[in-house]
This record gives sequence, C-alpha cells and structure tokens, in this order.
Amino acid sequence: MLGTLRHRLHETFVRWALRVRPPEPAPIVLTQRRVYVLPTRAGLAYATALGVILLGAMNYNLSLGHALVFLLAGLGIVAILHTFRNLALVSIRPGRCEPVFAGGRAQFDLVLENRRFDARSSLRLFIADETPIEVDIGPHASTVATLNVSATKRGWLPMPRLTIETTWPLGLIRAWSYAVPDLNCLVYPTPATKAPPLPWSDESARGSARDGRGADDFSGLRNHQVADPPRHIAWKAVARQQDGPLLTKLFSGAAAQQLWLDWEALADTLDTEQRLSILARWMIDADAAGLAWGLRMPAVRLAPDNGPAQLNAGLRALALHEHGAP
Repeated sequence: MLGTLRHRLHETFVRWALRVRPPEPAPIVLTQRRVYVLPTRAGLAYATALGVILLGAMNYNLSLGHALVFLLAGLGIVAILHTFRNLALVSIRPGRCEPVFAGGRAQFDLVLENRRFDARSSLRLFIADETPIEVDIGPHASTVATLNVSATKRGWLPMPRLTIETTWPLGLIRAWSYAVPDLNCLVYPTPATKAPPLPWSDESARGSARDGRGADDFSGLRNHQVADPPRHIAWKAVARQQDGPLLTKLFSGAAAQQLWLDWEALADTLDTEQRLSILARWMIDADAAGLAWGLRMPAVRLAPDNGPAQLNAGLRALALHEHGAP
C-alpha cells in the first residue's frame, strides 16, 4: 500500500516536472526550471557532521572549530551550484534506433549537446530499472548516448521516460531532470524457431531472375540450403560421392524461382502471432538463399523481389500488422 502511494506521488511529480505533454519536440533543453537538486546520503551525512562540529565548537568556545564549520559549509554551498550547473542547459536530440526482433534489446541513440564553455562531467542516463550509462561532454561539443530497452512486443516501441542526473563534483548533491524524446523503435515479430518448409508450388516457381539463379543455363553447384527447392538438388552429383553434402544446381537466365509467402496458406489453427513468426522465418530463410519472394497478407501485398530492401519491407509489414498502415 505504501509502495503504491509512493509510486503515484512520484508519477504525479514527474508529470509536473516535465512541464510539457510527452513526447517532447526536439531539441529538449534542460532549462533551470527543469533541473532539481537534493542532497545525497553522503550530503546528509556531511551536513550532520557539520552540525556536530558546530555544537562542539560552541560548547568549548573554539574559534578554529567555528572557522572549520564555516569553511566546510561554504564548500557545500559551492558544490550545490557546480552540481546544478553541470546539468543545466544540456540539450537532448533524438538520434536513431534500428529495428529489432521482439525479445531483443532496442537501442535508442540520443545526441547530448553542451553549448557552454565548461565541460559537463559524469552525467548518468537511465530508463526505469535499466543499468545507467555515464557520459562526459566537452566544451561546445556533443556526444551520443545509447540506451538499451527490452523489446517485448512487435510494433512501434516509443522511448520510455529518460532520467538524467549528476552528483559531480563532490557527490554531496544530486541534480536530476526528466525528458521524453520523440523517438520510436520498430519491433519485428520473433522468427519462429520451428517453421514448416518454404511453401514451394507451381505458382511459386514462376517469375524472373533477380540474382542470376534462373533455370535456363546450368552455371555450377553449391552447398544445399534449407530454402532451396528439392527439384534443384543435384542428385547425380550427390550419388557419385559417399557421405557427401547435398548440392544445389545454380542456373543463369530468366526463369528463376519466385516464392510467394501467403498468409492464407498457413494452417487455420495458428493464431495471428504464430503466423507472423512463421512468415518472418520464411522471409529470413528466403533472403539467405537469395530467392525472389513476394508476400500476400490481408492488407498488404509485396511483389516478388529480393535483397535487404525487400526483407525490410516484409518485416515492417509483419511488425505493423493490425497496428496501422506499414
């Protein structure tokens, strides 16, 4: 009960501290009104020690004791100013986030810029319970900080709320601020670990060559891959060697293999996520084999092609299925 109340109070404070509705437009500048300071445990112990020394100096009328207390108290006040200035006016801009598969780690890149003449030291950035990272920014310089977040579901993953803090230079004061950059990561469905063989059919075998693996002129042999059609296996060559690997015939010409990955061809007993996982596995296997493949889904149709652009387009369509237009 107490933990829930503390969490609600903290979230209420964070919403007030952000002062804008997330996500925030770039650049995000940590103005003085957005930076908050409180003593750390070491700072509280430091203040307690000063109080004890002051009581002793007053009790025994020690002039040097009073001087020591005032000197250390002034040092603490100066530490507050330097800790605050170490964080204030830092600028944050969203960088890049490459797509990942569900179950992996999304990497959000943030560009931190220092527009002042003095360096920013020991800035710590973290998201929720993730491990903090520490960065330094030189005078009139910028640096890139990469924050890792667990990607559990396919679709768009918005960057969670960021906390940036510092206790530099003495560790007595903590200055911190919050930011919610406008940065999203595309999460692909997890490829199935066990998927049916690629759905070769008469229709799948029609099309034009994209990478020189057609069916007109024989051009050589290579090791067999799982995605290769059985009718291209060089059975005679395999028969001439004992315990040799399967070999696939390569062709050059215009009648290459084209593979259609069809949503409706999957078993009706599979749910949506299972279908997407199998299609993702088929795309990866077909791309690894250099095959031209197309995709048919309820709201998406990709013409047969191959290469990184085709793979990215197919995986994007799977990631955004029922999440909006790809």
